[in-house]
Amino acid sequence: MKIGSTEHKELFCKTFLDSHRQFEPEQLPWPEMDEKSLQRLLSIPFWGEAIRIEQRAGLMVSAFAETIQDPVIQEAIALQGVEEARHGRLIKHMTDRYHLQPIVHPLAPIPADIKPAFIKFGYGECIDSFFAFGLFELGRQSGFFPESLLTIFDHVLDEEARHISFFVNWIAYDQVEQGLGTQPIPAALTLWNYGRALLNLVNLIRSAASTGSGSGFTATGGNVIDVDLTPEKFLSTCLVENTRRMSKFDDRLLRPQLLPSLGQSALNVLNLIPGRRHSTSPELSL
Repeated sequence: MKIGSTEHKELFCKTFLDSHRQFEPEQLPWPEMDEKSLQRLLSIPFWGEAIRIEQRAGLMVSAFAETIQDPVIQEAIALQGVEEARHGRLIKHMTDRYHLQPIVHPLAPIPADIKPAFIKFGYGECIDSFFAFGLFELGRQSGFFPESLLTIFDHVLDEEARHISFFVNWIAYDQVEQGLGTQPIPAALTLWNYGRALLNLVNLIRSAASTGSGSGFTATGGNVIDVDLTPEKFLSTCLVENTRRMSKFDDRLLRPQLLPSLGQSALNVLNLIPGRRHSTSPELSL
């Protein structure tokens, strides 16, 4: 299958549309929480930020969908907007149900030039999801949350995997449609966009560290998981979980490559450092 072809478009859109799960957050099997589990939920600083991010994403993605002329792509992106908004409602319902009372700041306005905003968001999701996959599994291994609650959020992460799979295939298709081909201009654009997303993530982490706002939540979540989180364990878990979730998609589809490649390279370097592989590594500070 040729990337950028009609066959490619139909495959990545159909894969996305056919894998949609219909549910309402209020109808999910939310567990009863004991006091210890409730305190753990309360200790996590990013619920308000997560609600704000998902609510704004729903509005922005839906607005971008309205500008798309291709009916198949338009349907898929509109569905992503629905799912992003549903993520916001799901987290909001959880915080209401368990009386977490997070502070949710007002939403930033949706930019008029909507396509660059969608692209920036898509690259950011590729980075954020890589970390989220690993942190979620580390949380499961630590027993930080009840398994029934993790099952609910496992479906959310599967949707995030669908979003980034759709995005990297859409951006490749769109570049071909614009006559950019696949090399070398699109590769440079991809690196530039990933660079912007990484810089934004670094700024969010710095903001979280200085203000306690919880911004950059998936990359700072390791601070609240009750485990000894070493760099090796963090990276290896992110890599394994990223591979597991992305392996569910058709082999002909593209997958995000930059973060897995950088993560594997960093892990290889760490494993080459004498004494690290068999010694107790220092706790990871993100």
